[in-house]
Amino acid sequence: MIRIFVILMSLALAFPTVSTFAQDATDVAALADFGNPEPDDELFDVQTITDAMMTTQQKLGELGIRFLLNLVVCWILVQFFYYRKSRRRDYYFTFMIFSSAMLALLYVMGSVSVGVGMTLGLFAIFGVIRYRTETVPIREMTYLFIIIALAAVNGLASLYQVVDVATKPHYALELGNVAVLAIVNLLIVILIAILETAVSANHTTTKLVLYDRIDMIVPEKRDELIADLEKRIGIKINSIEIGHVDFLKDAAFIKVTYDLQDGETNTINTLTKANKYAE
Repeated sequence: MIRIFVILMSLALAFPTVSTFAQDATDVAALADFGNPEPDDELFDVQTITDAMMTTQQKLGELGIRFLLNLVVCWILVQFFYYRKSRRRDYYFTFMIFSSAMLALLYVMGSVSVGVGMTLGLFAIFGVIRYRTETVPIREMTYLFIIIALAAVNGLASLYQVVDVATKPHYALELGNVAVLAIVNLLIVILIAILETAVSANHTTTKLVLYDRIDMIVPEKRDELIADLEKRIGIKINSIEIGHVDFLKDAAFIKVTYDLQDGETNTINTLTKANKYAE
């Protein structure tokens, strides 16, 4: 009886092992048949397309087109529109270097995993660190924004396209994309030229004067004050505005509005300290 019980227990324990072995054999057979369809199964012709790669010559050509276009456009904006009025050589240098560096950074990092958002964020941080301690005039800030925008457009616009995808995929320069990019830059230049001309047509400007006779700033002596300022400054004044008054020093700030002569510029009209002016 004990012998029969041992035999039955041995068979019971051996049965799962046999089942597992059979299942493994079935799985191996299924894997062996995978990829070998039956004659009656429908066949699909799948074509493997290799990703196109730009050659070194194409990359250098693309970089050259972007860099030269951006450099020429920024030079035109700075030389013929900004510098003609302001004569600020420090901002001239800043604009040109900032534009070229921005283009290079966007071009190099735009194709990697860092992404464009990270690139623009880095430049925003650098800009805050550099300009947070100095009051940048609105005109300079406007030109800085335009130069950054142009560098982003010229650095990220698509110039090459993948062609012959079905046979031999490769990159080719699309002249249409280059033309569109050039037109975008041209439109910006034309817009700035029109706006600068329109602003220049109105020759009214302002000057900030530190006036030492505060007894003349009262309303009833306004005509005498204007006459005294015209005599001392040598300009024809349209209007004045009284600003900060310091009775301890017997001085007051007066904002003077007058007309510029043809060819005249006034770029430091709001500066009150010599150390704020940089040639």
